[in-house]
Amino acid sequence: MAYQMTVLYNHPEDPAAFDAHYDNVHAPLAAKLPGLRGYTVIRPVARGDEKPPYHLIATLTFDDEAAAQAALASEEGQKAVADLANFAQAGATTLVGTVTTVV
Repeated sequence: MAYQMTVLYNHPEDPAAFDAHYDNVHAPLAAKLPGLRGYTVIRPVARGDEKPPYHLIATLTFDDEAAAQAALASEEGQKAVADLANFAQAGATTLVGTVTTVV
């Protein structure tokens, strides 16, 4: 069964700087993770006057938990994790788990 890691990024002080770093530095680092099977990004939009709860949501998919752990332990994974300090000062929440396809 596939295994996913979803990262929920809080709203940064400077959204433009966050987006530039994420798009030009962090995403290319994460895309090089060994064993990565899929990588999607959502930038939530406001619904009416309500601000979305997160600035950006990234989901990385691997074959299984062992593949995800190996990816994070790799040189590429360590670089991607270390890079968080360069743009995600507002914090982020990471959710992990096995994927169940409903439809």
